[in-house]
Amino acid sequence: MATWIGIPLPWMIGSMVAVTAGAMLRLPLALPNQLRSVMVVVLGIMLGSGFSPDILPQLGNWAVSLSALLLYVVVSGGIGILYFRRLCRYGPISSYFSAMPGGLSEMVAVGGEMGGDSRIISLTQAWRILSVIMTLPFFFQLWLAYDPATRPTVGLPLAEVPLSDMAVLTTCAIAGFFAAKALRLPAAAIVGPMILSAVVHLAGLTTANPPRELVAVAQVVVGAAIGCRFAGIQMSLVARCIAAATGGTIILVAISLIFAWALHSLTGLSFVALFLAFAPGGLAEMSLIALSLSLDSAFVATHHIVRIFIIVVCAPLLFQLLQKLLGDSSRE
Repeated sequence: MATWIGIPLPWMIGSMVAVTAGAMLRLPLALPNQLRSVMVVVLGIMLGSGFSPDILPQLGNWAVSLSALLLYVVVSGGIGILYFRRLCRYGPISSYFSAMPGGLSEMVAVGGEMGGDSRIISLTQAWRILSVIMTLPFFFQLWLAYDPATRPTVGLPLAEVPLSDMAVLTTCAIAGFFAAKALRLPAAAIVGPMILSAVVHLAGLTTANPPRELVAVAQVVVGAAIGCRFAGIQMSLVARCIAAATGGTIILVAISLIFAWALHSLTGLSFVALFLAFAPGGLAEMSLIALSLSLDSAFVATHHIVRIFIIVVCAPLLFQLLQKLLGDSSRE
């Protein structure tokens, strides 16, 4: 139906809206984490294929915007903590991990271990991603007069992908995932396969994308997984978190726009690509939007990987430091 209506990213947004609606109606919905991980691996391979040898001369131009990510995380996280603590009356731990602009699964897990309310953190982070995905494609469609009917097709049909290319991509998927897990990289299911896929594509070993049908299924599963976050939760808590997360998302989007404008003025890089690179959505989702707009998905994906790495590595360490300095005042 989403394709028929002409919605951008119809596979992902259509499934996300349908499952979210079902969750709100208290239908018994669930999605195995293993299935989502497998499908995210597919998206990682697809995103890695965007790293063609042509981008190597451009990497130096990315240094300034990549360096600005640390300042972005500090500024957006700090403002977000104040917002959730002072205006939304979240507890200090829940405020901290709800405010982090990325790393949904990791922030929910670590925040819960640190004593925060994992339901509040999960709902707040999930609504941030859902609302960004739901609004940005339509914003670009109106602002850039982007016609979803002309969006580029990613990948060949399954029957037309050479077996040799399938073997290379499958090896990247399996080896990349297990290597990333062994190294304990953040978002291992997408980052590991993406890095290995990027290496083989940059080396010119293949120019193939995952089969078109597999990419569509992956988008459906990722969209459904976001919607499942709202299943089985009391509506009063959902309503509270949605109201709080909507305000927090507006703040993050505004900060992203400011950073994108400043970096565009400083470096001359595409403002739209910079905005997607700093937008507070998920790595896979923002990269897919970049692909749908024929923007440099490698640029967007690289920035999101660096941002997630900064958040996942630094956020728990900084929280533990603050806890030691503030003592009881940092408890829920």
